[in-house]
Amino acid sequence: GPALLFVKTGQGKEEGRRFYACSACRDRKDCNFFQWEDEKVSETRLAAREEYNRNHQPSLTHRQNVDRYKNFVLLPLSKRRFCLDCQQLLLPAEWEKHSDHQFLCDVTTAQLKSPSQLLYPLENKKTNAQYLFADRSCRFLLNLLTDLGFRRVLSVGTPRLHEMIQSKASQEEFSVRSLLLDIDFRYSQFYTEDEFCHYNMFNHHFFGGEAAHETCRKFLYEENGERVIMVTDPPFGGLVEALASSFKKLMAMWRETENEDHAKKEMPMFWIFPYFFESRILDFFPSFSMMDYQVDYDNHALYKHGKTGRRQSPVRIFTNLTPSTIVLPEEEGYRFCTVCQRYVSSGNQHCEICNSCTSKDGRRWKHCVLCKKCVKPSWFHCNNCDCCTLPKHSCEKTEVGCFVCGKAGHKRSACPSLSRT
Repeated sequence: GPALLFVKTGQGKEEGRRFYACSACRDRKDCNFFQWEDEKVSETRLAAREEYNRNHQPSLTHRQNVDRYKNFVLLPLSKRRFCLDCQQLLLPAEWEKHSDHQFLCDVTTAQLKSPSQLLYPLENKKTNAQYLFADRSCRFLLNLLTDLGFRRVLSVGTPRLHEMIQSKASQEEFSVRSLLLDIDFRYSQFYTEDEFCHYNMFNHHFFGGEAAHETCRKFLYEENGERVIMVTDPPFGGLVEALASSFKKLMAMWRETENEDHAKKEMPMFWIFPYFFESRILDFFPSFSMMDYQVDYDNHALYKHGKTGRRQSPVRIFTNLTPSTIVLPEEEGYRFCTVCQRYVSSGNQHCEICNSCTSKDGRRWKHCVLCKKCVKPSWFHCNNCDCCTLPKHSCEKTEVGCFVCGKAGHKRSACPSLSRT
């Protein structure tokens, strides 16, 4: 889809040169697109770019994948094969083409309903970073959504939550439905056009064009836009500004329903992201607050629940729902703070001076009188730096000023010399 506009800045320079680059891939090895904003591109280069794009399109359309799936489920178990090399469901006529590949035989209906476990996760941190919810977190989220009365979930980059909803809906009387928006086109093999849209959350691009955009719009408009929530779990290395822009466009789509009350409201949302991005998220969504619940992942070595100290998962839920309505499981060590009117982790003690439960990482934080705020328990106040920091740190860093203007007292992101447009 469309590229994003970035800027290259040099030390001490107020203005940088702007350029376009891929919105989804941060590594030039994955996508080598680069163009200066003021650059004039030749017809030859444009033609080469179009040819490159054509050659990198999926070999099958979403509709063709849906038709193949219908034929696949009609096959007896002994003829159901999945190519592990190509990550593709195989029909018997295609076996010979994949004869030198590894494949999974006797693919069951249960496996087809859990594609996130059948497909290899795309774990390139600079492109996909496809980390999948652990069963504990997935079940908690789904139970929370049903308890809050939501009946439709716009699952933006949350394939495991989507498949759990789909699976429960097919096995029992379950009134919750989900629409998955994801950049991983492999899911088109398992879901119809009403269940999955190929989507880039960094530039709000629907690869299926107007038809896919309309599918999303209709999903949001059902029941006059009521009882629907967006749940998103973006790659943690992604630009918060780009993500927030796309999420606001999805919210605007919901706001256009005929319900007059929506014009003054935000679409309910769960944004799942590490706690250290809190200030960036609040810059774009001031109505959001961060919950203490630790979200963990199956295929991430560090982001696991139950670990202690700094090894705990830093991933949290940011939401625009009233914090007191988000009930966290007491059996996992969460308790309700009557002063803050929200559930917090057991180690998050209320600070009488800050008048808040201040811990972000699950440990008990301590109040620094000089900093006038609570800080991590391992930090100490440094008189040279005039702030709390780690005991083993270099005070020399305080002499380094802003990357853009060179002045001290602020970082590049807050530099007054930068345009805020």
